[in-house]
Amino acid sequence: MTLYINKLSSSVDLSSSHPRLYSTAQVTGASQYSRRSSHFVYASTALFAATGLASILLADERAEGPITDSDPMRLRMEAFVKGLQNRIVSDIEQLDGKQFTRTAWQRQEGGEGITCVLQDGNVFEKAGVGISVVYGQLPKAAVEQMRHDRGKDISADGPVPFFAAGISLVIHPRNPNAPTVHMNYRYFEIENEDGSPKMWWFGGGSDLTPSYLFEDDCIHFHQVLKDGCDKYDKKYYGNFKQWCDKYFYNKHRGESRGIGGIFFDDLDDKPAEEVFSFVKEMGNRFTQSYLPIVKKRMNMKFTPEMKDWQQIRRGRYVEFNLVWDRGTKFGLQTPGARIEAILMSLPLTARWEYMYEVESGSPEENLEEVLKNPVDWIPLD
Repeated sequence: MTLYINKLSSSVDLSSSHPRLYSTAQVTGASQYSRRSSHFVYASTALFAATGLASILLADERAEGPITDSDPMRLRMEAFVKGLQNRIVSDIEQLDGKQFTRTAWQRQEGGEGITCVLQDGNVFEKAGVGISVVYGQLPKAAVEQMRHDRGKDISADGPVPFFAAGISLVIHPRNPNAPTVHMNYRYFEIENEDGSPKMWWFGGGSDLTPSYLFEDDCIHFHQVLKDGCDKYDKKYYGNFKQWCDKYFYNKHRGESRGIGGIFFDDLDDKPAEEVFSFVKEMGNRFTQSYLPIVKKRMNMKFTPEMKDWQQIRRGRYVEFNLVWDRGTKFGLQTPGARIEAILMSLPLTARWEYMYEVESGSPEENLEEVLKNPVDWIPLD
């Protein structure tokens, strides 16, 4: 639950009795920001649990009505990812017949999240759908990574205040004919001392990782993504598809992680409202892009050898996530990070065989050829 302190309340003088909680720019190391008016200051429930201020007059966001377009982007992104998580979890539960385990967590340094995981399901071996809303001080190591890997012009040498909200999911089906999928959409701010945004950007995308190649599945997945991109910018799909092929690449193996999709980061080339609208469009397209594929493949027959190949491909998936993925690196460098949530993307089972080689002319070789030479599944504009 999101809480707000009424600054005009006469029941307690927070500025004198709890200066750390109610300073002008910081809330226990995390920037405050206004919601709708100067009478309310945003904070997370963790702060109140820590201070024990149960007698303070508090109200959740329903007291002021739903989030609107006039609210700060931070609140609107938070509301979007929480709603999207609920919808996706419900859709997957209906298909699998088994329910997710839901874990709500608090970050002591500032923020919260909800991790939903389904394991040993009827259709899915493992599915994780997580959201996080975190804020506080970005450590020097993370600042240096942003400078080096992302070219961010962050002037400070030490920790800087930040805010980040996002949704991330990875789904690993049981049947090796059904592909693994990944989706992530996020919003990030570097903040001024007063809590206002100094820098902001959006990032995200969605990509498919099959063990066995079905061309119609690849075309369907990419077409749904292209249709969404084209509503906002005709160049988006082509640019983001190529970015995806480049990003999800296992350099040490000389192959892509999967058959791609879209990927973008540091997206701030248009007004924030327009980029946010695009992110919502793409997030809401997830079910349409993926579940029809699973429904076609989940009851197909397969052999033990096909299952072994699926496990080997999942091993390659693990390699990328732990060696190359920037999001994993950032999460592991963030103080107070919830490791279980960061590693939620890893499959329940995987396999590594020494010097494994596929047979010539086999479906496995067909997949390897595509992974080594990315295909444009639909024409690029």
